[in-house]
Amino acid sequence: MVSKLGILHGVGVGPGDPELLTVKAARLISNAGVVAYLAANGKDSTARDIAKGYIPATAQHLVIDMPMRVEREPGEKAYDAGAAAIAEHLKQGRDVVMLCEGDPFFYGSFMYLFARLAHDYPCAIVPGVTSMTASAASLRRPLSARNEVVKVLPATLPEDRLREELMTAESAVLIKVGRHLAKVRNILGLLDLSSRARVIINATHEDEVVTPLLDITEDTLPYFSSILVYAGTEAW
Repeated sequence: MVSKLGILHGVGVGPGDPELLTVKAARLISNAGVVAYLAANGKDSTARDIAKGYIPATAQHLVIDMPMRVEREPGEKAYDAGAAAIAEHLKQGRDVVMLCEGDPFFYGSFMYLFARLAHDYPCAIVPGVTSMTASAASLRRPLSARNEVVKVLPATLPEDRLREELMTAESAVLIKVGRHLAKVRNILGLLDLSSRARVIINATHEDEVVTPLLDITEDTLPYFSSILVYAGTEAW
């Protein structure tokens, strides 16, 4: 009979560069017996690719197949199945290290597993470097200064709401841009902010791209893309 439950560790692995893992994250992954992570349509896992150099050869991989759909129901079912699989290990007293891109609690998918498991099993969170701060570092421009307020805005917001938020933003980070680029570009143009917007694609990855928004001609961007906008009085 198992007398002690295993611990679920939600471990942030950062935005892409494996050297941006924290010491704690690297230690937990290196000693993991069970490593869990999401895989888009059962294939690609950015979190695994980031952390692969730290995963022991003896670790058991728990792959959570995440269908990439606009509809929420397939994703909810995937989280249910993933939580159930993780729970089986925790019941047997085995710790599970869940790899999370960026930070587990900053728009991270881990929060949905945490919501399903935290009431019944011990959980620990290891923060990670976010794509937002990584993008600012790649751009070599602070997100904000002095008393300026930073807004983090999902590009998935309705157009009217996004425009309203940007109208009063001193500094803004637009995430989840992807297929919403045309909407974002139109709003920034109307607010005369296009020249103050910079696109960061795959921050800290080997194929990272940093470019002015005005140089982007496509209407979509890769999944791991952010737009930083600075609307304050200081020049870039």
